[in-house]
Amino acid sequence: MAKTLQTLLKQIAQLQKQADGLRNKEKAGVVARIKEAISYYSITPQDLFDDAPTSRRKRREPAAVPAAKSKVKPARPPKYTDGAGRTWSGMGKRPAWFTEALAAGKQPEELLIR
Repeated sequence: MAKTLQTLLKQIAQLQKQADGLRNKEKAGVVARIKEAISYYSITPQDLFDDAPTSRRKRREPAAVPAAKSKVKPARPPKYTDGAGRTWSGMGKRPAWFTEALAAGKQPEELLIR
């Protein structure tokens, strides 16, 4: 039983009409329940739409954005020294003087600041 396009379109239109009718019946029931709740709880438009801007109401100022935390970390106290005034905190890349001292046979413990 082959259906033509016209037959299917008629069926779609009939089903859409039925769906619209059911929606309108349901909508009437929903609106009635909402009105009952509004009356019972004394709900005002401000209660419902407090966040929606209106021409009679001032707009809210946006919340203050907290200041971004500084990504610069505080300087650490020096942990190592070469005795000639150069120091290193022990964090980050090893300085050339420290690497050279290790290559010369010194131990990191020997370069510690006491």
